[in-house]
Amino acid sequence: MNHAATQETQHPLLVELVTEELPPKALSKLGKAFADGITTGLAQQHLLAEGCTTTYFATPRRLAVTLSHVLKQAPDQPFAEKLMPVKIGLDENGQATAALKKKLDAKGWSHLQPENLHTESDGKQDYLYAKGTAQGAPLAQGLQKALEEAVANLPIPKVMRYQLADGETSVKFVRPAHQLVALLGADIVPVTLLGLEAGRTSSGHRFMGQQSIGIQSADTYETQLTEEGRIIPSFEVRRDTIRKQLETHANALGHTIGNDPETWALLDEVTALVEHPTVYTGQFDPAFLDVPAECLILTMRLNQKYFPLFDPASGKLTHQFLIVSNMEVADPSNIVEGNERVVRPRLADAQFFYDTDRKTSLASRVEGLASRVYHNKLGSQRERIERVRAIARHVAEKIGANTNDADRAALLAKADLNSNMVGEFPELQGIMGGYYAQADNEPAPVVNAITSQYQIRLESSVNTSNEAAVALFIAERAETLIGIWGIGLVPSGERDPYGLRRAALGLISAFEQLAAGEYLKPGQPNKLTITGLLEFARSTFRDTPVSENVVAEVGHFIYERYRNLLMSEFDRTVIDAVLELEPPLNEVHARIQACTAFAALPQAQSLASANKRIVNLLKKANANLQTVDPQLLEEPAEQALEKLIDELEPRAHQQFKDGDFRGNLMTLSGVRDAVDQFFNDVMVMAPDPALRDNRLALLGRLKQLMNQVADISRLAQ
Repeated sequence: MNHAATQETQHPLLVELVTEELPPKALSKLGKAFADGITTGLAQQHLLAEGCTTTYFATPRRLAVTLSHVLKQAPDQPFAEKLMPVKIGLDENGQATAALKKKLDAKGWSHLQPENLHTESDGKQDYLYAKGTAQGAPLAQGLQKALEEAVANLPIPKVMRYQLADGETSVKFVRPAHQLVALLGADIVPVTLLGLEAGRTSSGHRFMGQQSIGIQSADTYETQLTEEGRIIPSFEVRRDTIRKQLETHANALGHTIGNDPETWALLDEVTALVEHPTVYTGQFDPAFLDVPAECLILTMRLNQKYFPLFDPASGKLTHQFLIVSNMEVADPSNIVEGNERVVRPRLADAQFFYDTDRKTSLASRVEGLASRVYHNKLGSQRERIERVRAIARHVAEKIGANTNDADRAALLAKADLNSNMVGEFPELQGIMGGYYAQADNEPAPVVNAITSQYQIRLESSVNTSNEAAVALFIAERAETLIGIWGIGLVPSGERDPYGLRRAALGLISAFEQLAAGEYLKPGQPNKLTITGLLEFARSTFRDTPVSENVVAEVGHFIYERYRNLLMSEFDRTVIDAVLELEPPLNEVHARIQACTAFAALPQAQSLASANKRIVNLLKKANANLQTVDPQLLEEPAEQALEKLIDELEPRAHQQFKDGDFRGNLMTLSGVRDAVDQFFNDVMVMAPDPALRDNRLALLGRLKQLMNQVADISRLAQ
């Protein structure tokens, strides 16, 4: 931004583009991108004065921005442009060559002579430079460029092409544009966009405000739209206005709008649908509350954009809801009654689907899944179910859970895909399955497993009440990873259509929560391991060959996802040291915490460097390490090191077995002096092969002992 501009040359700037209704879910993002693009474009051309602030506006029918301090013309700017090597630009007489003349002509500098150019060396050869002062761009020129670039770079979900009024010219934009306003202070800036010439005329609310509003100046824009147009142009102000009205109405009724992510997502959406929000209260027949609340909530939010109301004490859905209208009227009865009439058949449909679905048991729907394709290379949903059942039984057996419950939950898990309710609302998969399983008097663990199967991750420790749910959760994700990865559909960049990254994070959370519930214990061999799980999952694909390397590849993928997950919490070096060993998933957190404490010790760097040296020596040796022969330990330093290893080894092993990873590393930190002395006094690669191999064997034993918790060499800086 320019710091030398005077008050006389600075003015507020308004740019507004009035359009047909913009896509609501993209509106906020479009508004911010439009404002940021214009701000960036003007800043690059030095047209913004010091202290300039940007305010963005976005309504269903407009994108706009105001900038507080903008210059009529950018100050002159010094420039220096590298042209070409002197030996190419000048002949032996010092005159311009044809190549230099062509370059200068192209730049508009044909008036420059060789004596006007500057010579500088880059250390290898001399170059010709053109230096001077370029006249600053006038605002109209700079804004035109910024406006075109901002529109070209908008994150438009889907571009449409439409014809202009001349009947010949076509332009592309997210929606047809009708008016362009560009004012510097009170003066129109002569720019064009999408076939429109800038003026000062904007549009108000379709029914409540002036249809044509002459904006007096950039400073009066927001006030005029609010007072004359009956529009709240700021997305943020409008959103806050709606939120406050919703809370006021809910509190007056003794209810709440809830605090889940879907509530706030709906708030963003309705903010993008109205220009003058007014909240009213509606209600429906309480008899509909016999239908599962999720069905009613979804249809009200998804189809009608209503805010369901809940009892604050019990959290249960009530028969009242809030409507965000685009009209403020003295008597809203017609609006309320109209919305109540509209929602009634929606809720009746949900009730019909629910009542009809319950006439058919969930179990009897399973065979119908044979006609539902899961993937053309992996068979039907019915075939998939059999694989998931086998894996779920395997997991249940390994963690000591009821295998019958796990098997039953896996059998019924996808049966609701053939229900009317899920056919209408795919978002209710699993939720409806749980309701229908409960209606069929399935065991509580089975109902719980079906209901919770679509969680992104497990958030609470495993206990006897959710063992079957955990078995199903793990089984489905393991089957997905092995199957989809095994047929070559590996995530690439941002593309992950089968949710393999999410499945990997889900498995990680399951192992963490199994550890929290003490089903998996650190330092001890556990029946359930990630490698064993993936290998078993692969064995279930009997009729559908998957790639031979899929277990190793998916295993590495899971650890990479874990690495990314841990990056926000721990040091990258420590994470790499632990994950280099790909330890049991349930031990990763404890090992990282232990390694973090170890890395802070004064002796850590010395030991890490020594460990790295040991690793390099053992790599070079390529020897089949033998047992250490005490008789061949000639030097006092190697004898002392072996003695210390003998002393520390039992304690370190026991600490590791007990899951005391911090204690293990603290114990091994005591070898630093002995290791330093060893490398000072002992020639490892001795000429005598017997001595050399024995010393390498001693180092191999030390490496194995030191790297139980993590690859300590990765801590070396």
